[in-house]
Amino acid sequence: MSTTNKRQDPGDEPAATPPQPSRRRFLQSAAAAATVGVAPHLRAQTQTPAAAPPAEVHAPVPGRPVTLTVNGRAYTLQLEPRVTLLDALREYAGLMGTKKGCDRGQCGACTVIAEGRRINSCLTLAVMHEGENITTVEGLASNGVLSPMQRAFIEHDAFQCGYCTPGQLCSATALLNEFRNGTASTVTADVRSRPPQLSDDEIRERMSGNICRCGAYVNIVAAVRAVHEGGAQNSASASSNGRHNNGNA
Repeated sequence: MSTTNKRQDPGDEPAATPPQPSRRRFLQSAAAAATVGVAPHLRAQTQTPAAAPPAEVHAPVPGRPVTLTVNGRAYTLQLEPRVTLLDALREYAGLMGTKKGCDRGQCGACTVIAEGRRINSCLTLAVMHEGENITTVEGLASNGVLSPMQRAFIEHDAFQCGYCTPGQLCSATALLNEFRNGTASTVTADVRSRPPQLSDDEIRERMSGNICRCGAYVNIVAAVRAVHEGGAQNSASASSNGRHNNGNA
């Protein structure tokens, strides 16, 4: 069977393939499309935000006269109720011996003695101590003569930079009074009776609220122990002299 070649008509020629876009043209088009898509977001980010409403301004709390008896002297200070005892002593009464360390009751640098109790003056308000007798480090000496605890700190090198020393001195002074009054600590073997001697463990526990960042703890313990033993010896000597004198009479 013969195959007859079909004559092709010139109009039946396949259409020419359209030209492919160049790589550069494609990249330019893609970049243009990306720019158009991002433009609204950029415009939204660059718009100036609306002004915030003005903050409400509270009028300051007026101060009131507060009388503090510090080291035997009465100070009448104009204080607002939120002023701490520490700030009242330093900023209003001008007694700069009491130091502000952590200002949150952790370091003990602000320790003072109020009515015989040692307290962190940064954790209490000044108005709460009106009418009380407060002793700061400036009041430990008497008529220019250092207290036994102050002398012991010097003799035993119980300080280095000295920043924590005012609080250490007030705390150690009150510690001895607490021990004499029979106040127990967490290391006291029998809380029903006071131990005859103040051991090093007792001193360390009772002074644990006062931090010395220089690390003079060994010398601080030695100073407190020396004052305690010296006080006991002085009391025993006075008692012995009294009995001796009575016998002679």
